[in-house]
Amino acid sequence: MLTALIIFTTYFNIAYCIMLIPSQIIITYVRPSWWLPSLEVIWGIITGLFAIITSAKQVYILRVFLGLCESTAYPGMITLFMSWYTPLEMAKRIGFYHSCQAIGQIISGAMQAAIVKTMGGRNGLAGWRWLFVVNAIITVVQGAAGYFMIPDTPEKPNPWALWFRGTHAEYALHRLERENRLHMKPITWAAAKRTFTNWLVYVIAVIYIAMVLGTLGYNYFNLFLKSIKNSDGSPRWTIEQVNLIPIGGSVVTVVFVWVWAFLSDILRTRWALIVMQAGIAVIAAIIGTIWTTEPSETPLSSAYAGYFLSTLSLGTAPLIWTWLSDLTPQEPEERSLTVGAAIAGYYAISAWSQVLVWPASQAPYYKYGWQTSISLCSFVIAVAVILRIVEVKYLKAKTEGGIRYSHEGGTNIRSTQC
Repeated sequence: MLTALIIFTTYFNIAYCIMLIPSQIIITYVRPSWWLPSLEVIWGIITGLFAIITSAKQVYILRVFLGLCESTAYPGMITLFMSWYTPLEMAKRIGFYHSCQAIGQIISGAMQAAIVKTMGGRNGLAGWRWLFVVNAIITVVQGAAGYFMIPDTPEKPNPWALWFRGTHAEYALHRLERENRLHMKPITWAAAKRTFTNWLVYVIAVIYIAMVLGTLGYNYFNLFLKSIKNSDGSPRWTIEQVNLIPIGGSVVTVVFVWVWAFLSDILRTRWALIVMQAGIAVIAAIIGTIWTTEPSETPLSSAYAGYFLSTLSLGTAPLIWTWLSDLTPQEPEERSLTVGAAIAGYYAISAWSQVLVWPASQAPYYKYGWQTSISLCSFVIAVAVILRIVEVKYLKAKTEGGIRYSHEGGTNIRSTQC
């Protein structure tokens, strides 16, 4: 069973990686309001098909198509945000969108428990099959709404978005021009070559990949809860509690994603808050390392504290993307491809590394998991500091005309050349 679950995830990750960068290119040729909702609707239909599967092979096939469709959503929306907002407000917008992942986990956890409890056995379908039916319906409806809700880009707004007025686009274009930011253009081979021969794409990708991999420990909180036993050997937590307790961590994640994003725009800094979160992640990983190494001599409460502390460090992605946007105000194609490359790189590495670093057979006493997190997050701190130094000393010219950075205190100031 465990092997099958690993294969399910691997097929999904492979498909996700394959489609991600092509999708980032396609979205510059096809209206986002057509491309993103269409694949979301297809994603919903495929999800509904899980309700009628009868074999693992069918799951493998469906997981591949899910990966192909899902790869468009997150990076595509990040690209859209970069096409609309200025550096003074982008972190908040991306942060709010990013937090919806955790909000979705909160809602889905409660919804799954309710569906299994109330719908199980109805019309001959098991509760878990009803989960996919309900999920599919919600996804298709919301995906179809995207045809009318997604505004596309300021220079080419969506004519189906009746709520959107032409003055909105004019105002957005004026703001972007004031910040000396170019609008999104179709990605060409020349743009792709320019992006992937530039060192920045690899530095941003390394920071993103290392930080996400370094904060994966919280994903295994439920396995930790399942492993806790009472003195008589019985499980400390029921199955329902194992599913509900991590919701508290998701709530903390939502709050702090917003906190970090708002602070980033208010203080007008990215790198310092990324370093702070990586530092918190290192502390959480040290706690996890101590507990897994000496569980009998370390209070169990410290393990709980470490897991929940790690949720404070899950808000770096919005700041990384905003920092990328700050560094490339006049290279929209480079921004789009860099986002795609970074996320694809994470999925490519995660597809095989999680099995080695966080094997289920070692739960919850992972031999290398928390130690790896310490190394990765420490590495993020070092690279972020180096990139900040390079930015201040050598990249100021690329941010002139919009938001440029002062040498003192790392505080952004508005350029007089706006």
